[in-house]
Amino acid sequence: EGFRPGVTERLGVGPDECSAVNPALVYGRMTGWGQHGPMAQTAGHDLTFIALTGALGAIGEAGRPPQPPLNLVGDFGGGAMYLMAGVLAALLEVRQSGRGQVVDACVVDGTAHLTAMVAGELAAGSWRDQRGGNLLDGSTPFYTTYVCADARELAIAPMEPQFWAQFLAGLELAGDPDLPDRADPAQWDALRRVLAARIASRTRAEWLDVFAGSDACVVPVHSLGEAHHDPHLSARGTFVEHGGIMQPAPAPRFSRTPGALTSPPPAAAGADSRTALTAWGIEDVDDLITAGAVHQHQPQP
Repeated sequence: EGFRPGVTERLGVGPDECSAVNPALVYGRMTGWGQHGPMAQTAGHDLTFIALTGALGAIGEAGRPPQPPLNLVGDFGGGAMYLMAGVLAALLEVRQSGRGQVVDACVVDGTAHLTAMVAGELAAGSWRDQRGGNLLDGSTPFYTTYVCADARELAIAPMEPQFWAQFLAGLELAGDPDLPDRADPAQWDALRRVLAARIASRTRAEWLDVFAGSDACVVPVHSLGEAHHDPHLSARGTFVEHGGIMQPAPAPRFSRTPGALTSPPPAAAGADSRTALTAWGIEDVDDLITAGAVHQHQPQP
């Protein structure tokens, strides 16, 4: 359930009431702020949740406001994925104890846990507590994006020496005695200017031909609308067309019980309410629709 704390208890369907009916029930709760704490009853969204945890503050360029990473970090990464993992773990534990439990998943807890690696480096003194100047935040000239001659972008990440060597070879900069030293942060700005100018001299397609099959860690920055055309993603079937809509395929992949899209998307919100509830064995669907407890979309004549 995803209500604010206390709502399901007030409605008589809280964890105590439900576990009394089924002691083995795993009761998942999904909130932004958690079931308790000073902000538990206040409104919020992905952006506010990840801002509070420090995750948002680490994303973006130095000297500029942080850049919201869509709603992937909080809602999906720190929220839904942790709820799923918690429910699955609790279901496995039920097999041993025979007793269910409440899984209190909230976006701030999950997002904070996602930053565990960075938090460890921060504690060890190997991460600067600011935007910019860190290995993985886009501030280094060898882990960032560049614009090509056709205004399209490349993402590059040749961090290891052997990958960096291949990258420089592709740029025809290997052995250049005037190339700024990437090991010296004081020379990063100069190195970035050199790389930016070189990459801007050719189109993205031309650079992709240069680095095809190499370990230089160079890939195109796709838009959401063009990603499914990528040869690698196309070969893997990462995106599939179903019901006339191009969409991500199920992930991860299972060897014995592979997932598949088996039904088209609903034509409108509530279009499949009657069908879905009937399939779940609910008999009084018409009464629920009449009472307004369930919405069934009615197509316009």
